[in-house]
Amino acid sequence: MKILRTGLIQQHNTADISDNRKRLADKIRRLAAEGAQLIINQELHDSLYFCQTENVDLCGLAVNIPGEVTDFYASLAKECGVVLVTSLYERRAPGLYHNTAVVFEKDGSIAGRYRKMHIPDDPAYYEKFYFTPGDLGFKPIETSVGRLGVLVCWDQWYPEAARLMALSGAEILIYPTAIGWESSDTPDEQARQREAWITVQRGHAVANGLPVVAVNRVGHEPDPSGATRGIQFWGSSFVAGPQGEFLYQAPTDGEVCVTVDIDLERSESVRRWWPFLRDRRIDAYGDITRRYID
Repeated sequence: MKILRTGLIQQHNTADISDNRKRLADKIRRLAAEGAQLIINQELHDSLYFCQTENVDLCGLAVNIPGEVTDFYASLAKECGVVLVTSLYERRAPGLYHNTAVVFEKDGSIAGRYRKMHIPDDPAYYEKFYFTPGDLGFKPIETSVGRLGVLVCWDQWYPEAARLMALSGAEILIYPTAIGWESSDTPDEQARQREAWITVQRGHAVANGLPVVAVNRVGHEPDPSGATRGIQFWGSSFVAGPQGEFLYQAPTDGEVCVTVDIDLERSESVRRWWPFLRDRRIDAYGDITRRYID
């Protein structure tokens, strides 16, 4: 077996960016001490989820890559000897920003980055105001622990993204996430939303014969405008094996700092039993690139 000890950090953030980073650093060191080789953070982990409103001043949260913030995480990765998946608000140029996952190698170097491709625009999730869609494609990031298929949040609803990562040789699918409930939703609707989120990602695991790791925020974050009652992030970070089986699932209402062992070699056996890639009708899928078929 090729066991990858993977660390997950599900955290409740505040408006104090320095404190958020300090608490993350403490958790990264703790997970490394427990033997984690790969550590995964939630989406936009340094700050509050600022996309609840449209405010040009919040573009000032964007950071240069590389820059001071990436130096901070690079030094942590090197100190702890881990591969570290981060999620940052990237300032690419004046007025041009991305929602970007940056992966650091054990020596502190940047192994690669992924710019979020699918950008939502919904009440309390006004991401199109802040983020330009990614332009790096669906390419796994080569690291010392394997080829990481890193995607971000809204990407997790799209089977095409997971499939393209799998076809490009990803050994694991990783989703830093920020998703939760709006408090006006009924309990039944809240349950349906959370279960759909879990189910679709387990489906990516099954369809591609790959383990999936989703790491979500947790806790309540108020809406600065007062237009809504804010977001209650539902946590529920989880790891699924290549048949969709749960290897770990976090609670909805608490922080988590945990290691999970993932057998990367199991995918080979699962794909032999369920040879979905073999049986794909690639000669008949041309219309998949169309917006809609009339």
